[in-house]
Amino acid sequence: MQKVTILYERLSRDDELQGTSNSILNQKQFLEDYAERNGLTPYIHIEDDGFSGTNFKRPGWQELIAKVENDEVGCIIIKDSSRMARNYLQAGLYREMFHEKGIRLIAVNDGIDTINGEDDFTPFREIMAEWYAKDVSKKIKAAVQTKAKSGKPITHTPIYGYIKDTNDKDKWLIDPEAAEVVRRIFQMTVEGLGIGTICKILNDEKIERPSYYLGSRGRGIFKNRYDRELPYAWGSGTIIKILKSAEYAGHTVNCRTTSTNFKSKKQDKNAPEDWIIFLNTHEPIIEQATFDLVQKLRETPRKAVSCGEPNPLTGILWCSDCGAKLYNHRKSKTEKPTHTKLTDVYHCSTYKLSNQKFNTHCTSHYISTEQARDIILTAIKNTSGYVRDYESEFIERVCEFSADKRDETAKNHKKQIARNEQRISELEQIFRSLYEDKALGKINEDLFNEMTGGYTQERLELRTKSDKLQKELDECNADSVKADKFIEIVQRYTNFDELTTPMLNEFIDKVVVYEGEWSEGINPENKRPMGTRKQRVDVYLKYIGDFSVPDMRTAEQIEADRLAEEKLEAKRKYQREKVRAYTEKKREKAGKSA
Repeated sequence: MQKVTILYERLSRDDELQGTSNSILNQKQFLEDYAERNGLTPYIHIEDDGFSGTNFKRPGWQELIAKVENDEVGCIIIKDSSRMARNYLQAGLYREMFHEKGIRLIAVNDGIDTINGEDDFTPFREIMAEWYAKDVSKKIKAAVQTKAKSGKPITHTPIYGYIKDTNDKDKWLIDPEAAEVVRRIFQMTVEGLGIGTICKILNDEKIERPSYYLGSRGRGIFKNRYDRELPYAWGSGTIIKILKSAEYAGHTVNCRTTSTNFKSKKQDKNAPEDWIIFLNTHEPIIEQATFDLVQKLRETPRKAVSCGEPNPLTGILWCSDCGAKLYNHRKSKTEKPTHTKLTDVYHCSTYKLSNQKFNTHCTSHYISTEQARDIILTAIKNTSGYVRDYESEFIERVCEFSADKRDETAKNHKKQIARNEQRISELEQIFRSLYEDKALGKINEDLFNEMTGGYTQERLELRTKSDKLQKELDECNADSVKADKFIEIVQRYTNFDELTTPMLNEFIDKVVVYEGEWSEGINPENKRPMGTRKQRVDVYLKYIGDFSVPDMRTAEQIEADRLAEEKLEAKRKYQREKVRAYTEKKREKAGKSA
């Protein structure tokens, strides 16, 4: 089998900046002229366009090595050593491979031709090529950092949902087709659908996944590597990435990742506090309020159960005593062949997920899903009705309510910050005393480190808490609750007869559930509750908190409702006494029979 000559060309983005002399077209012409002048035919071209010399996973190079391993190659010609690699260690290994295979290697501009023997200067040239790559990498990294801090996006291509402005490469414009899919993904999340369900819906409706959508249109990093066989195979990772991207709210987020080694293409994730974020830099696809709502919803996992879809109240109901989330318990039980009973209730998670009977940390705080939904719907309906009928009065009351809350919060935060600062001052005095004892030789280094370790941790925790409280205080003083934002939500809805998941997520901030109380207390004999159970539930609405709608009833209506409630309670009490009497009579009869 006649072996071929390979003319190998490589061009990186860094080389493009140096001018056209290194272009793929010029390299091809240069190598063809050399091969034909020296009778090195037949030849084929293998190229890597847009790949760094520090990367050996480039497709053209992999094809070349495959041909070498199959003994198809007699000669390899490159323009210079840097076209093959900018990593002298790896380059040395490949040169050794070519030598063992009996392959002639020619680097024209470097005067290297292995048919004339090894060139002693080749390793030094390769070291210089690697140093050059390292230097270029540092300069590019510095340039990227400068651009990142200027507020311009440092990504080469916009994310799914946006396209570049043809007149300004640093400006993003909305891609209408993709943006509509993004909006739908966010809306489905607000509606309470899980990630897996969203993926299935998009797949069933044959909506192209981002990599296929961009790649098939020759855009982005997927244009040369997207799976053409699976255009609609949406993955959970893709949905999660879309939901987390603040770019869809109109912001630029730079420096999410960093590369620690110029030889490696691996990107390490930066901590969120190290990201560089610029607000409102381009037209948003998603409103900020919707984006914030989705981030909050994602904090609470919602897993589907055998009884059906996840309960949308999970993550909204909270215990009034220990502050934990309420835990949903659903179970279906077949009572008759044609009837199945579904238990759907909430308990305090501190109580439920521990040894309930022996738990002293909290109590049940039991509430059924049906009761909770009725209470929430009533709160939304009453408040929305009040807003529509008395909008100006509502705005005035919200402002007064907000001011009272701000004053109370500010007072408590200032007291706690003062206490923290006092303790920090005490710790600093202790530190000075310990330093003096160490300097005078009263305590050794090990004892000093042991004693100061705990104090250092305490001071750090106190400082962190104070900074957090001060931030909340500054936000409280700078931005009061806006009644008009709540009004905007009310205006989006025309029907308040049924509590839907979007309504629940848009209107409700949280719901605090208190322990139920029984009108007749607990029976001392059997420890069972007696009477009517009443339970306090505080509903906190978005932007306005636990707003209390004024009682618009007349004095006569209030008195009539009070009398009706007393009559109803008397009837309940009568029914309970009848049941008790019947039970007692039955027990006595059973005792006599025995």
